[in-house]
Amino acid sequence: MALRHAVLAALLDGEYSGYQLAKAFDVGVANFWYALPQQLYAELTKLEKEGLVAGRQVVQETRPNKRLFRVTDAGLAELEEFAASVSKPSFIRDDLLVKVQAADHIGTAPVIEQLEERASAADARIELFGKLLRQMRGDTDEEEFLRRGERIGPYLTCLRGLAFEQGNRDWCLRISAVLRGRRTSHEQR
Repeated sequence: MALRHAVLAALLDGEYSGYQLAKAFDVGVANFWYALPQQLYAELTKLEKEGLVAGRQVVQETRPNKRLFRVTDAGLAELEEFAASVSKPSFIRDDLLVKVQAADHIGTAPVIEQLEERASAADARIELFGKLLRQMRGDTDEEEFLRRGERIGPYLTCLRGLAFEQGNRDWCLRISAVLRGRRTSHEQR
C-alpha cells in the first residue's frame, strides 16, 4: 500500500484541509498507517497534480487562507483498483523485539522498562480507540452498528487498532513479567 491510498481513503468522509487530514490521520488512520504531516502535504500535492483529489481555496478573514481537498472520481477509481489488488501479508518490524531476542545475553532491566512503557502507551491508545468507537456508533450498540451503521470502514479499522493494542499490551506485560521472574531467579542462585 502506498501513502496515496491511505490519504484517498481518509478523504472519503468529505473535504479536509491538510491540517484536518493530519488530525484525521492521528486519530483514525495512524492505527494502520503512520505519516508525518509533511508527508501528507506532499502527497496531497501529488494527488492533486494527478487529478485524484481536487483542491479549492477557502478565503478566511481572520486567518490565512486554506485549501480543502476532496476525492475525485478518478481518485475513487484508484481506490477501487487498489481494493481489487492482492494485499501483501503484514509483518512485524520492531526494535523492541530485537532487544527481547537478545535477552539471554544482555542486561534485561532496560528492556523490562521499555516493555512496561510500551504497555502503558498501549493502554492509552486502547482508551482512545474505545472512545472513538463509542463516538462513531453513538447510542447504537456495537452489533447493531456493525449490521446497519452508515460508515463502517473507519469503525472496522478502529476495531483492528484496538485489538492490536490490546495484544501488544498483553504481550509486553507478559514478557516483562517473564524477564523479571528470570532475573530474580538468576539473582537467587
